[in-house]
Amino acid sequence: MSQARPNVMGLTLLPSALFFALFFFLPIGLMAVMSFLTGNPVVMPNVTFTTRHYARIFNDPYHFEVIWTTIRIGIWTTAATLLIGYPLAHLMARVSSRTAHALLMMAVLMPMLTGIVVRTFAWMALLSDKGVINQLLHAIGFAPMQLMYNEFGIVLGLVHIYLPFMILTVTGVIGRIDERLEQAAQNLGANPIRAFLEVTLPLSMPGILAGSLLVFALAISAYVTPILMGGFQIMTLPILIYQQISANFNIGFAAALGMVLLVISLVLVLAYNHMLAAVSGQRDLQ
Repeated sequence: MSQARPNVMGLTLLPSALFFALFFFLPIGLMAVMSFLTGNPVVMPNVTFTTRHYARIFNDPYHFEVIWTTIRIGIWTTAATLLIGYPLAHLMARVSSRTAHALLMMAVLMPMLTGIVVRTFAWMALLSDKGVINQLLHAIGFAPMQLMYNEFGIVLGLVHIYLPFMILTVTGVIGRIDERLEQAAQNLGANPIRAFLEVTLPLSMPGILAGSLLVFALAISAYVTPILMGGFQIMTLPILIYQQISANFNIGFAAALGMVLLVISLVLVLAYNHMLAAVSGQRDLQ
C-alpha cells in the first residue's frame, strides 16, 4: 500500500504537470531560445546564436525609457487601485448584512462581465477631446483638458479594469482577521484609527502585497488599454513587442523584449516572497 500511494499521487499530478509544461514552460522556453537566435529557424535554416538583441536593448537609452515608462504606469496603477480598493475591501469584509455583502460583491464583479475593449472605448468616449467631460467643461466655461493620449488616461483605464482584482484579494485576507482583535485594542485604550493602524493594517499586509503584485504584473503586461488610451503616444513594452512582430517581423528582438518583461515580473515575485517572509517573521516575533 505504501508503494502504491506515490504512484497514485503521481498519476493525479500528471495532468497538471503536462498542462504547465505545454502551456507555460514550453512557450517561455521557446521565447528564451528565440531571443538568442539571429533569425526565425522555421524560414531561415542558417541561424546562429547571438546576444545582439539584448545588446540592442541595453545600449539604446530609448529602450530604457520604454521600460521605465512601463514600470511607472504599473506603479501608479497599483498605488491607485490600493488606495481605492482597500477601503472598499475593508467595508466588504466587515459588513454584517449578507444582503449588503452580496450587493457589494455584485458591484465589484459586474464590470468584469464586460470586455476590456468595451470598457476602454467607454473611457475614450468620456475622456476624448470632444468627449463628455470636455463638453461639460466647455459648457460651464472651462478650457478643455488633455485627458487622453497620456499616462493619466492609461492609468485611469487600467485602474478601472484591475480594481476588482485588488478588492477581492484584500477582502479575503481582511475577512480572516478576527474582529475581536480590534475590539481588544480599543478596550485597552486605542482609538479606532490607532487600532486599525496597529492591528488590522499589519495583519492585512499579505493581502496588500498579493493584490499589489497581481495588479502590477497585469498592468505592465497590458496591451489593449495602453494602445487605445495612449494612441501610440505612450510606448510600453507590450506595444513595442507588438510593433517588432507586426511591422518589422523581428521575432528575436521581440522575444528578447518579452524576456525582459518576464524578468521584471520574476523579480517582483521574489521581492513579494521576501517581503511576505519578513512580515510573517515580524508577526511571529510579536
